[in-house]
Amino acid sequence: MTDSLASTDSLTSTRRFYDTVAEDYAEHFRDTLAGRPLDRAQLVAFAELVGGDGTVADLGCGPGRITAYLASLGLSVYGLDLSESMVAIARRENPGLRFEQGSMARLDVADGSLAGAVCWYSTIHTADDDLPALFAELHRVLAAGAPLLLGFQTGDEPLHLDRPWGHPVSLTFRRRHPDRLADLLAEAGFRRLWQTVRAQDTTLGETAAQAFLAVRKSWGGSGS
Repeated sequence: MTDSLASTDSLTSTRRFYDTVAEDYAEHFRDTLAGRPLDRAQLVAFAELVGGDGTVADLGCGPGRITAYLASLGLSVYGLDLSESMVAIARRENPGLRFEQGSMARLDVADGSLAGAVCWYSTIHTADDDLPALFAELHRVLAAGAPLLLGFQTGDEPLHLDRPWGHPVSLTFRRRHPDRLADLLAEAGFRRLWQTVRAQDTTLGETAAQAFLAVRKSWGGSGS
């Protein structure tokens, strides 16, 4: 199987998974930021970096909860998701916001046109070999100096979910270490701003430590 076919198969299986579980997922994670003050703080810090100008993309937005939170912080933000069913829920629950269906690996966005981007637990289905191309695409669409924030589970072993909520689908969730992702992002032209790892909260149903990594597209020249 070629790399392009592998990537296509991965996108298809990920889309099918989330199309199938969308309603149950949206209900289960309805209060996704409740009880997670450190997680909210990452988004607040990101919003302050962006400021009030320009458009921000929430890539892999799911039912739109993070998109709505970023909008509440004063950002001009839209959501994009691979799953048509997730986009339908996001539009239904957030009628005043814009949501589009598409892949963050192939964005229909002009070079340097975004003031910031968030990948909140949305790079976890991207294969390791596909990360450099993804980060190159994110670098392309972000303006010089624009921030990028990633949220993900950290660890060495992936999580494989089979038949969630009784649905006949399965999917692998990749856990990664911030330093490794920061190195790949640096190779794509990003500079690390901060990284945070917090312990898993079993009272919230978490099965791994949670990581947050903020980077900024380099201004050019010296790479600063």
